[in-house]
Amino acid sequence: MRRVLVLGGTWDARDLAARLDADPAVSVTSSLAGRVRDPVLPVGDVRIGGFGGVDGLAEWLQVNDIDAVVDATHPFAARITANAADATARVDVPLLVLRRREWEPGPGDRWHTVPDLAAAAGAVPALGERVFLTIGRQGVDAFADGSGWFLVRAIDPPDVSMPARSELLLDRGPFSVDDEVSLMRRHRIDVVVTKNSGGALTSAKLEAARRLDIPVVMVSRTPIPVGVASTSDLEVAVRWLTQPHGQRPRIV
Repeated sequence: MRRVLVLGGTWDARDLAARLDADPAVSVTSSLAGRVRDPVLPVGDVRIGGFGGVDGLAEWLQVNDIDAVVDATHPFAARITANAADATARVDVPLLVLRRREWEPGPGDRWHTVPDLAAAAGAVPALGERVFLTIGRQGVDAFADGSGWFLVRAIDPPDVSMPARSELLLDRGPFSVDDEVSLMRRHRIDVVVTKNSGGALTSAKLEAARRLDIPVVMVSRTPIPVGVASTSDLEVAVRWLTQPHGQRPRIV
């Protein structure tokens, strides 16, 4: 029995857990950080909550005799990814990062790519007064001193400072393009701020912005740690996990 730990509550992580759970030769445990109040749970065994940093994760991997780890967390969960890289290296457990492909600008897009949320907050005033903030609930405080009006969309309410002039919209994707166009028109949005999380689940806002000729401030991802194998292909991840160690496909 091959024991696999899947980190993350993303759709990618749930898809992977379902595939692995169907394999009688694999025992899969999914780990969720517990930051979402009502998460959509994957099939199979689930643990909720942190490990206690690198030391705690390394100990958990050894105690539970884990054979491989897949980091399928949100592309912006940089701290978890770094901890996973350090912990697996310490106890010599293979690690694979499963990351959906980044969004790329197309014809008609008006993207302003920035390295982080602080830079995004600095870019907004020159682009518009009414801001659609779609970065989730974490990091909203980077915009707390903004003078504009903000529509903040998140699954759960932010536990940090909100902009003084703002409206909170609690909602969970997927979203349709028509609904996103209607939402932006209704709130007279001038600029969209988002993270380059990739995937189809929340990409409709980008098509809506393109249709309405609205600029998008796009926050870049933090790079995956050097030397860590990664893929955006679920099938590659499944083969990597289900093949014997010496026969796993090489991933760089």
